[in-house]
Amino acid sequence: MFANYLIGLREGLEAGLIVGILVAYLVKTGRRDALRPVWTGVAIAVGISLAFGAVLEYGTTTLTFEAQEFLGGTLSIVAVGLVTWMVFWMRRTARHLRSELHGKLDQALGMGTMALVVTAFLAVGREGLETALFVWSAVQATGEGARPLAGALLGLATAVLLAWLFYRGALRINLGRFFTWTGAMLVVVAAGVLAYGFHDLQEARFLPGLGTKAFDVSGTIPPESWYGTLLKGTINFQPDPTVLQVVVWLLYVVPVLTLFLLPAGRKPAPAPSG
Repeated sequence: MFANYLIGLREGLEAGLIVGILVAYLVKTGRRDALRPVWTGVAIAVGISLAFGAVLEYGTTTLTFEAQEFLGGTLSIVAVGLVTWMVFWMRRTARHLRSELHGKLDQALGMGTMALVVTAFLAVGREGLETALFVWSAVQATGEGARPLAGALLGLATAVLLAWLFYRGALRINLGRFFTWTGAMLVVVAAGVLAYGFHDLQEARFLPGLGTKAFDVSGTIPPESWYGTLLKGTINFQPDPTVLQVVVWLLYVVPVLTLFLLPAGRKPAPAPSG
C-alpha cells in the first residue's frame, strides 16, 4: 500500500504542480478567459487515464492464463521504463519547469482555444497514463486486491491537497529534494515490479527458469506474516525468487540508482583569455 501511495503522491503532485503553474500564470496575466479550456484538457486527461486503468483491469479477464501473464509481464516492463524515464526527466527539469510551461502556454495562447486544451491534456495526460499503468503493474505484482488501489487514491488525494496549498502560497516545497528522495524510492519499487514482470513472463512460458530458485527464505520471512506483507507491499519482496528475477533486479537497481543519485555535473569553468 505504501508503494502505491508513493506512486500516487509523486505522479499526482507532478500533475498538480503543472496545473497550478498553468492556472497561476493565466490568472496573473489577466487571462482568466483561458481557464475553461485548461480545465477541459485536464478533465479529458483524467477521464482517459481512468478509462485506461479500467481497460487494464477488466480487459484481460477473458484471456488465457498464459496470455494474462505475458501481457502483465510485458506491461510491467513498459511501466518500469516509463517511470525510470520520468524520474530522471523530473530530476533534470524540476528547477526549470515553471519557465518551460510558461513558454508552452504562451505559444498555446497565440494559437487559440484548442491549443490550450491540448497543452493541458498533454501536461496531465502523460502523468495520468503513467500512474494508471504503474499502479496496475504494482497491484498485479503484490496481489493484494483493493489495498494498493486505496493507497494510490490516498496518495493522489494528498497530492491534490499539497498542490492546492502550493498554489495558494501556503506551502513551500524544495522540489529538487522532494523529487530526488521520492525518485530514489520509486527506483527501488520499480526494480521489484520489473523482477515480477519477468516472473510473469516465466509463468507464461515465454522465458525459461521458472523452477530455478535463487533462494527461499519463506521459513524466515513467511509471506502471510505482517513483516512479509510489509516487504511485499513496499518493495515487492518475494521470499522465493527465481535466479532470473534476482539477476534482473540487480542489473536494474544498481546502475539506475547509482546514476540517479550522482550529483548533477557542473559545467567546466571557461579557460582564462590570453
